[in-house]
Amino acid sequence: MDYLIIAIATLSGLYFHWWLFVRIRRWTDRDLALSMAGEDPARRDYMLACLNDAKRQKVRRRDLEAWLQAAADRYDPASGHGT
Repeated sequence: MDYLIIAIATLSGLYFHWWLFVRIRRWTDRDLALSMAGEDPARRDYMLACLNDAKRQKVRRRDLEAWLQAAADRYDPASGHGT
């Protein structure tokens, strides 16, 4: 019984740390995209859409900043989306 309690506590702790790690990564990715958008609401929506595209395309985390910067540079304020 003692081993079962230890196993449950250990697995719960590992799961919680994994969940927290994933959550923080999502927050930092979102914060990176929003920091490139500034205060313009249309650009914020565009950058969040670009972040979703990057995730769909499985852009590596180390390449994400450059990928998002390129997407931000393509943003056309007149049309509200990339060129």
